[in-house]
Amino acid sequence: QPVLWESGGGLVEDGGSLRLTCEVNGYSGSRRACMGWFRQVPGKEREAVAQISKDGDDTWYGGSVKGRFSISQDRSKNEVYLEMTSLKPEDSATYICAAGGVEHWVPTWRCEKFACWGQGTQVTVSS
Repeated sequence: QPVLWESGGGLVEDGGSLRLTCEVNGYSGSRRACMGWFRQVPGKEREAVAQISKDGDDTWYGGSVKGRFSISQDRSKNEVYLEMTSLKPEDSATYICAAGGVEHWVPTWRCEKFACWGQGTQVTVSS
C-alpha cells in the first residue's frame, strides 16, 4: 500500500455530499507536522483545499470551499478526512492527500513543505 492512499471519490449530483479518506502509512507521527488536501484539474495549477495541524487544533481552508468542506483526522487510525457538502460542478477534480513538514503561525497558521503525496481520487460533480 502507498504511503498515502485516498479513497471515497466518485460521481455525485450538484449539491450533493462526499467524504474522502486519506490513509497515512509510514509518514505519520513525528515524520509529519500537518496534513493537507489539494485538488487538480487537467490544464490548471494544483489548488490547496484544506489543511489540518498535527494535533488537529488548527485548520485552513481555501476561499472557494470555506463553509462547505471540513477537514478532520483520526490519529489512532492514521486517517485524514475531507467532508465535502454542497458540491458544485466546479469542485470536480482529482483530490490529493499530502503530508507537510513545516507549520507556520504568522500571520495565520499554515501547513507547508509537502513532501509526500498520494495518488489522488477523482471527484466528479454533475450539473
